[in-house]
Amino acid sequence: MKNVIDLTRRLKKESKSKAAKGKGTTAAAVIDMTEKRAEIIEQERRQTKRTILSEFIGAFALVPRKGLLKVNLYDISENGMGFDVSEAAGHFSVGEEVAMRVYLNHETYFSFVVKIQNIRGIDDEMTYRHGGAFVKGSINDEALHHFVRFVETVSAILQIDHGDLQVSSVVR
Repeated sequence: MKNVIDLTRRLKKESKSKAAKGKGTTAAAVIDMTEKRAEIIEQERRQTKRTILSEFIGAFALVPRKGLLKVNLYDISENGMGFDVSEAAGHFSVGEEVAMRVYLNHETYFSFVVKIQNIRGIDDEMTYRHGGAFVKGSINDEALHHFVRFVETVSAILQIDHGDLQVSSVVR
């Protein structure tokens, strides 16, 4: 961190000198580019609306020569998705293309491919969170588009079941 310039002291001196000089000063303002850069990066990362998911739908990653690995969908957008893999299972690599399956019931699924863009450990959850971009032109692009729209639409009106009573028949 030798190359970092600490602007804190200069900002304090500048605000004191402005107060001392009065309103007639035309000194140039010092802008903290670190904050501005972080804002720009965050804005670029969030260009598309994400829908947060939590064990909403069954999802699996296809691990070559091994089989299916259960993953937990974290969020989804028109460009990609986030999913968690337990620490015990390991993680994929950035740049790796992973075949995914989303199950609508125990037997029926549709598949698509994501390219891993980023990975980070979530220590308190003992998982690796993966961010993946949908690989366009692979399989099921149109179904995937409609699935994302469905999830976004449904998640906007979801309600929580607080133990509603279930009946065994409609006889009154």
